[in-house]
Amino acid sequence: MDCTPEHPKDTIRPELLDFSPYVPGQSMAEIRRDLGLDTVIKMASNENPLGTSPLVTKTVQRRADLVFRYPRPNSPDLASALGRHLGLAEDRLVIGNGSDEIIDLLIRVLARPGQDRILILDPSFSIYRLQARLCGVELTKIPLNPDFSFPLSQILAAADQNTAMVFLTNPDNPSGYTAPREKLIDLARSLPRRTMLIVDEAYVEFADQPSSFSPLPLFEELDNVVLLRTFSKLYGLAGLRLGYGIMPAWLSDLLHRVKLPFSVNLLAEAAGLSALEDAWFVQASRQTILQGRQDLTRELRALGWTVYPTQANFLLVRPACPARHLVDELLNRGYIIRGLESYGLAEYVRISIGTERENRGLVLACKDIRDNYA
Repeated sequence: MDCTPEHPKDTIRPELLDFSPYVPGQSMAEIRRDLGLDTVIKMASNENPLGTSPLVTKTVQRRADLVFRYPRPNSPDLASALGRHLGLAEDRLVIGNGSDEIIDLLIRVLARPGQDRILILDPSFSIYRLQARLCGVELTKIPLNPDFSFPLSQILAAADQNTAMVFLTNPDNPSGYTAPREKLIDLARSLPRRTMLIVDEAYVEFADQPSSFSPLPLFEELDNVVLLRTFSKLYGLAGLRLGYGIMPAWLSDLLHRVKLPFSVNLLAEAAGLSALEDAWFVQASRQTILQGRQDLTRELRALGWTVYPTQANFLLVRPACPARHLVDELLNRGYIIRGLESYGLAEYVRISIGTERENRGLVLACKDIRDNYA
């Protein structure tokens, strides 16, 4: 950070002096402009390849003339609908401006700066690290196993009475590894008394059998587990920023006390309600991902590339050619995938599952790149 005379160091919290923000990739419009491409296919951000539900689109259009009104605090209508959808009491739900807001609130509420610490896996979603640092909370990183599975015994060994929480993403990002729910429940029950296990389930709805991987069916028996979910992936609402946390009622109450009252906007809540109603779109989205995941895995492995098992809507791939070469060459052909240098995985790429046509085009482009790599 450049501390100019207008921003002298002694007026700024020390945590911010070398703080690096989350950096998203270029937009599709920027790439089309910079490379002179007519068509760009984005397979880098794990978005829904079908877009969003037609029912949601109609709802947003219909409600647009009400945006001069404030939304109701804490999105009670959506909380009620989610409670019915999940079979949970409403007092266990916190609706947020994306699950990122819930992550930030959990750290602020549960972790004492200068006393507590947070455990995360390495690599993992950067928001855990960024928000912990912003809140002045010590962070401990535990490396994933070589096969990207979770080092559960190391997590337990590292957790002590000052460990406020443990963050796990399940299915994990960027590997796609997914731990069965029994292992997560055993971990939660073995953690120190005041340690909360935060399971980020942004991608669990794409699993072959979500209930096999999520503690949700047994949630009433757990008092130190928080589940995070989002409307960005399966429901295709990434641009509206809508997520939620499932947690013990006492914790939900605390988060509602400190949460900004209007963080979820009126259109986002209306879209979430309509998204829950459109069962056809949800099923079509799941089927697109499940079939595409199977087909794309098979085709990329046929190129001689390593493709890791996944229950998410993306693949972790180690190509035979340098990963950066693949990313750049695909970009020149109009396909955006994610290079993983920022995760410390420079030899790998992450590819989001697309439509059948997008997947087929990507495979043909990858074959061409492989055949021409010298």
